[in-house]
Amino acid sequence: MNLKRIFGALLTLLGIGALIYTAVVFSSTGGSNQDVKSLIIYGILGLIFFSSGISLVRTTKDES
Repeated sequence: MNLKRIFGALLTLLGIGALIYTAVVFSSTGGSNQDVKSLIIYGILGLIFFSSGISLVRTTKDES
């Protein structure tokens, strides 16, 4: 198994988890400043992790 593919899958799962957490915080937000900050932080980190994980999985050649 290729280490880059495993790391890409791990980053993708972390990104999905962060995006789901962002959706949960968004659905229960009361409009306070703290909630908006966490929405922005977790949303951006989730998008970065998800996109980098997907790109690692797609660009890694399978050398079996």
